[in-house]
Amino acid sequence: MPTPDAEHERDSSLVPLKRPLSLRETVLEQLRTAIITGRLAEGEVVSAPALGVTLGVSATPVREAMMDLAREGLVETLKNKGFRVTTMSESDLDDLAQIRLLLEPPAMRLIAGRVPEADLPKLRSLADACLEATDRGDLEEYLRIDREFHALVLSYTGNAQLVELATSLRRRTRLYGIGTLSREGRLADSAREHHELIDLLATGDGAGAERVLARHVSHARTLWATGRDQP
Repeated sequence: MPTPDAEHERDSSLVPLKRPLSLRETVLEQLRTAIITGRLAEGEVVSAPALGVTLGVSATPVREAMMDLAREGLVETLKNKGFRVTTMSESDLDDLAQIRLLLEPPAMRLIAGRVPEADLPKLRSLADACLEATDRGDLEEYLRIDREFHALVLSYTGNAQLVELATSLRRRTRLYGIGTLSREGRLADSAREHHELIDLLATGDGAGAERVLARHVSHARTLWATGRDQP
């Protein structure tokens, strides 16, 4: 019969169950992914009722989601017309990538060796879920879990402002080539970098973790953005 200590050790590897998304959250994720991947084109004007018909929901959760996206900078409101998908220039995308590279990879040196061992199973579970989403070709789930994973990693800096800023920049980044990479089975290579990052953080290799995350973030401006290794 297992001892109480053995039971505790076994239970410590469990991770929280994923909370089901509400209708509003589901609509928000679908619309955000459509914009980030280019299925809703830059400059396109859309209305909540029309999008609601497409998604099979009422206009209310769509309108609420679009207002959230407006606050994120992905759309702008048009009086009596609806919403316009904001346009990102090549310079804008370069600037976003540069800011992310200045913020996220160096933070890995602060985190390396400081992630509690009890938290590693949750990080690995998220990394596994991200890889599984690539296998299914589920870009919406992939992008959502990718944001959650990186926000959790950055949270170990203890700097909530950094987490919020980095997550905001990640949401605004356009990834027009990611669909092609997913269909070609190449997105899984990027997803596996999450596992590599966790292993380096767990062993305290800050320099290695910084290099891996710099490579990972750079995909957003090259491989993920265009489907090619160079922009």
